[in-house]
Amino acid sequence: MNMAQKKFVCSVCGYVHNGDKAPEVCPICKQSGVFVEEKKNGLDTNSNVYTIIYATIIVVIVAVLLALVSQVLSPRQEANRLLDQQKQILVALNQNYDNTDPAALYRSLVNDTIDVNGAPVFVANIEGNTKYVLKLHGAGLWGGIGGYLALDADKNTIYGINFNHESETPGLGAEIVTDKFRSQFPGKHIRNAAGEVVSVAVLKAGKVADGQEQVDALSGATITSDGVSTMIATNLAEYAEFLNNIDNINNASDSEPTTCAAPTSVSEANLITEE
Repeated sequence: MNMAQKKFVCSVCGYVHNGDKAPEVCPICKQSGVFVEEKKNGLDTNSNVYTIIYATIIVVIVAVLLALVSQVLSPRQEANRLLDQQKQILVALNQNYDNTDPAALYRSLVNDTIDVNGAPVFVANIEGNTKYVLKLHGAGLWGGIGGYLALDADKNTIYGINFNHESETPGLGAEIVTDKFRSQFPGKHIRNAAGEVVSVAVLKAGKVADGQEQVDALSGATITSDGVSTMIATNLAEYAEFLNNIDNINNASDSEPTTCAAPTSVSEANLITEE
């Protein structure tokens, strides 16, 4: 079917013919050469031009609506992201927020933030004792992994830890978020006998880390376990300048975070990779 048919009108009897071209003879009055094409007012809805213009208008309208929705929802999305971060930090600080307002609990415990070359250190006070919470980020088997590591005021003893992941294998690598795995870390130390920051190794049962304290890896999730071990060591190395400055106790407000200068030297973490 031709979508671009034209309309022709007989100038003698008024007969209307629809088609690509006018008949040579009018079938009603039998006159020849009497058809005149009737021009449509406005845009032809059957034309390609109309289709292109219509599609363009629809695309523009949808794009504008999406932009407006994104702008309207942006504050709520940012608030949700911030609340999720606060909850993760509370877990690293061994705080149960199930029966309370997590945001209020967070504000009552975390009273400062130190900026270490763009990386945050959250300063908390738990029953009169200072805790430092470091942000962790790394890679697992199928995607990114992350978390928060809480240290005692000595910047050596692990007070608590929390992990998250994007898409690790359920029942295997995804087990890094469980209490069973996380409960191995509190009380471990990130420094060796010489006082150097060497992290905590995540190893298969039976393996021993040289000069490091260690925890058991997840059974059947070697790559994710290696990712956790590497992530902790790499991030501690990034925080080394702050960790090695024992006297650096931040007293500034959150609006004026302390900034640690770039480290002049960073001790390499002792990493052990499983085969």
